[in-house]
Amino acid sequence: MRDKRASTDYPIHALLAERWSPYTFDNRPVPEADLRSLFEAARWAPSSYNEQPWSYIVATKENPEQFQHLLSCLVEGNQVWAKAAPVLALGVVSLRFARNNKSNRAAVHDLGLAAGNLLVEATARGLFIHQMIGILPDRAREIFGIPEGSEAWTGIAIGYKAELAGLSDVLKERDLMPRHRKPLSQFVFSGKWGNPSPLVSDQAK
Repeated sequence: MRDKRASTDYPIHALLAERWSPYTFDNRPVPEADLRSLFEAARWAPSSYNEQPWSYIVATKENPEQFQHLLSCLVEGNQVWAKAAPVLALGVVSLRFARNNKSNRAAVHDLGLAAGNLLVEATARGLFIHQMIGILPDRAREIFGIPEGSEAWTGIAIGYKAELAGLSDVLKERDLMPRHRKPLSQFVFSGKWGNPSPLVSDQAK
């Protein structure tokens, strides 16, 4: 198994350091109780005006027809590996406020916050999540009857990490690649754009 715990410059919570997105999933089913808790965690994410603009469409391999329908909403390159996951989901966002039908420019941000909660809860339960922007929103709308004003935004594979056997060389390379992130000095600014904040200025030296 791959150990890809983040090598951080400053201390963070262990769950955040341990979270990563594999391309390999074991066929072991995920208990329904765990899935309910993942979406409960998403439920309690913050959102603008408490709008909670996220929805999820979920399919498990216990229902092969629903699973295949959802799998078909992923681009072909993602279907290749995501078909092994025991659970797939679509993250759907409502782009207008329910209270006044005005455009909600925070909606996608808030879907991301819900996803963050879901990811942390999954990691705490020994599960792995791989999110995908490579989906077919129009197909998802057609298959699942997603209403106008809402849009499928992300795909989500949920399950337990598996060994690399059977994965293509390209995906094996991605799965084994060390994790890295930009240093804080490249995105935490002060005074003007591009000027590293004194909080992180030691990284700029």
